[in-house]
Amino acid sequence: MPPERLHQSYPTNMAIIEITSLSHPGVEIFGTLTEAQLRQSMEAERGLFIAESPKVIHVALNAGYRPVALLCERKHLTGDAASLLERCGDIPVYTGDRQVLASLTGYALTRGVLCAMQRPVLPSVDSICRQSRRLVVIDGVVDTTNIGAIFRSAAALGIDGVLLTPSSCDPLNRRAVRVSMGAVFLVPWTWMDQPLPSLHQWGYVTAAMALTEQSVPIHHPSLQQIDRLAIIMGTEGDGLSREAIADADYVVRIPMSHQVDSLNVAAAAAIACWVLGAGPTAEPQASLTNNTFITQ
Repeated sequence: MPPERLHQSYPTNMAIIEITSLSHPGVEIFGTLTEAQLRQSMEAERGLFIAESPKVIHVALNAGYRPVALLCERKHLTGDAASLLERCGDIPVYTGDRQVLASLTGYALTRGVLCAMQRPVLPSVDSICRQSRRLVVIDGVVDTTNIGAIFRSAAALGIDGVLLTPSSCDPLNRRAVRVSMGAVFLVPWTWMDQPLPSLHQWGYVTAAMALTEQSVPIHHPSLQQIDRLAIIMGTEGDGLSREAIADADYVVRIPMSHQVDSLNVAAAAAIACWVLGAGPTAEPQASLTNNTFITQ
């Protein structure tokens, strides 16, 4: 089926393609391909991911991400998506009724627009560690909503980079990208395939967020004086492993009240980024010895 140009006001180099069938060639990237298949897509050397909503797509474009195709509800072609059409250049734009697109994707589109984009070349752990003073290390967090929320807090609250262990969820998962409101495009991140103590070689002090008898409260002034700090956040439910806690230089807790035993990892990460993300203060504070923090 040849591209059908629906409105003369669209950029002349853009193909607006009306779809009425879920089997239309090209739309499988928005519907039938799984997240794993998108990552391994042969259409792009490094695979694809899906960005959802005009605002998030604009953030990705501003950060230099390359669009491959758009899926847009027809009414948004001259509305929320109009500015995207101007920016995306010579790529196919698949459009149709809301019900057709929802049947294709399996969900109602947020603000009516999806964009398939090429995955970036990720920076090395070395480059992120050398250029940062405050890191968040995500260890085994598998919920996409939590991943997105952690990235949003990290970007907003003074974190320079994010490292993820291989057991964590992909930050470019569609839902993680949407929940982050595009923050995954703003903070340098990469996968960490080395043990957590390896961060010491770049001069980092590691702070494991965990509730233990030996932990210190997050607001202790000594934590602010650490030049390079890596804040380690653990998985949902069980939190950090005993090994991760034992290997950490500091074990830090967020004080609780009303007999609440813990916070969701995304909420805890927001507090940790706010309190610890600013870095050393101008006036030196009394310090604690490392032995006060270490849990064996």
